[in-house]
Amino acid sequence: MNIEWMDFVQVFVIALAGAAVLVTLFSLALRLRAASGRIPVVAPAEFTDAIAVLTDKQQRREEKAAEKAARKSPLSDAQKRMALLGSYACFALCGVVVVGAILLIVFGEGH
Repeated sequence: MNIEWMDFVQVFVIALAGAAVLVTLFSLALRLRAASGRIPVVAPAEFTDAIAVLTDKQQRREEKAAEKAARKSPLSDAQKRMALLGSYACFALCGVVVVGAILLIVFGEGH
């Protein structure tokens, strides 16, 4: 059995860089979405072994805080719209990265 160490290093570096790009794009998308005044508030799933589950009262309080933060935004409406479009673009690029990685695995060199 012969291991091609340079190929291994190449795959490792590309995987690490791809993960970094994906995480960066996703976090930027969430940050831009929050800047646009559309803070994502997600109701937690009910699991039997969950550490903490928000009650309805806590969920309403979080939504109210998100709405208050959105009203306090110093951005103009045009800036908020641009931030939202940037957010969508970052989410789309996340999808492109994932699909590109899958295509590289399926149709990549060496098959």
